[in-house]
Amino acid sequence: MDADTVVGTELRGLRRRRPEIAGTVLAGTDGLLISSDLPSTDATHLAALAAASFGLGHRVADTVRCGEFRESVVRTTSGCVVTYPAGRSALLTLVTVSPGEDLEALHEEARAVARRAGTVMDRRVGGVGATAVPEAHGPLAVRTPMATLPAQLRRQSRPTWRRPPI
Repeated sequence: MDADTVVGTELRGLRRRRPEIAGTVLAGTDGLLISSDLPSTDATHLAALAAASFGLGHRVADTVRCGEFRESVVRTTSGCVVTYPAGRSALLTLVTVSPGEDLEALHEEARAVARRAGTVMDRRVGGVGATAVPEAHGPLAVRTPMATLPAQLRRQSRPTWRRPPI
């Protein structure tokens, strides 16, 4: 079975088991849409917003050093939007229509689906077209001091841009 079929089956199964889910979006961590079944929302924009939410949540989790990022939850008056990491380079976003439902039970089931879908997406030949999450504590770039650069590479002391006459 190919990756699209497996992922589609997983997402349909989750929606069948959890009727409060109004739609799902599978996107790359770079915000590009992979798959969606949202009936009334622009999935492309939600994929980009999910990537931004994931990036921010991932950075906060790394900054406070309290463990790995698990999910990002946005609660609204009529539901919530939850984003889960799915493998190394994908995100699963769920849109729910019932704010009062048992969110912890939804988290457990959705994390399992995200884990399985992420495994399939990570094995996919050529990847998902998304960039992998960078290591949080990777080495910083080394900068070359200006004094060590050849004179022709240093900036001119006078500005190269002039203000146009008024």
